[in-house]
Amino acid sequence: MATLLRGEVPAILQPAGAAQYQGAYCPPGVPYAEVRRGPFDGKTDIAVRPDPDGELPRHMTFGGGRIVYEYDGRDDRGRAVYRYAPRLSLSHRTVMDGVAEVYAQHKLEGKS
Repeated sequence: MATLLRGEVPAILQPAGAAQYQGAYCPPGVPYAEVRRGPFDGKTDIAVRPDPDGELPRHMTFGGGRIVYEYDGRDDRGRAVYRYAPRLSLSHRTVMDGVAEVYAQHKLEGKS
């Protein structure tokens, strides 16, 4: 867990929920469940600082803004939960096209 400074809230990054991945790009041959996966899912060594009005930031970005996680409330431990937001992530289409290539290669090789 991250060392918290005064006012900071511990956070956890999670896979996308229905609100984040519904309607997101998914290439043919790729299970839709793959859309949910974000590159930093499970990360817990982070914290967020509330805005001056006391609200937590709506989005958390990584990779120069190419990867976006969206605030989705708090968990039972009081951590801020941020879920991967594929529709808002600029890198999502490129990543999913790469995933599609892997699935296609496995299909050619007869792997499941």
